[in-house]
Amino acid sequence: MTIKPELLYRQLGRLIETMPDLSKNPVENDTHLWLARGYSLVKETGNIADAALYSITVNNIGTTFGANAAHEIKAIIYRAFAVAEMNAPAGARGTFIPVGNNFDAFSAISKVLESSKLDVLIIDPYMDESTLTDFAIAAPENVSIRLLTDTADFKPSLEPAAKKWAQQYRSLRPLSIRLAPKKTLHDRAIFIDHTKAWMLTQSLKDFAKRSPAEIVRNDDSAELKIRAYEDIWTEAKEITLVV
Repeated sequence: MTIKPELLYRQLGRLIETMPDLSKNPVENDTHLWLARGYSLVKETGNIADAALYSITVNNIGTTFGANAAHEIKAIIYRAFAVAEMNAPAGARGTFIPVGNNFDAFSAISKVLESSKLDVLIIDPYMDESTLTDFAIAAPENVSIRLLTDTADFKPSLEPAAKKWAQQYRSLRPLSIRLAPKKTLHDRAIFIDHTKAWMLTQSLKDFAKRSPAEIVRNDDSAELKIRAYEDIWTEAKEITLVV
């Protein structure tokens, strides 16, 4: 294996995310490229039998046997993904969420939030009440929850939910929300204890509902990301939650 296990897991996840219609005939150039990449990644898992089967089956894509071939290719890709996930570091497993897997989405994000000791900062320009009702509740008690969203794009349901949260939990689960100037938020992210950064491929309100989603730990530029968004937080307008 020449690709690191975590990278192979993520690349197979992205391959699944971009899977074309394999039953379409004639086969488009983008599909040929996708199939070639698929073979390369399946081979990287070390499953020689599946790699050989893939190599044979791919020749039937775009023929009268195309439907069966498409089904077989998908099965091989998902087997490779399962193997790659098993070989990936424990912290990376379960971070690729197939479409419609709502519980998996909750589980993956909850795992990140549960690791917090002091502070959680969630950035999402299109935030709605589900950030609180579905996810933030997973953070431990006495951890500060900070929500940063876009002044023009956040959903109206967020503010009343936040006020009910603040009235119920008060200092047990401290909450604050700020509105950043329009179009200044370019990421969807979760920052833990001012040191760890996780990037989301979708807004929490839509996470894995209509297409596969991923939550990725950002170690390379975590410090820069956190610092940049802390600066935005400082300048953002605060919503009053408890009078």
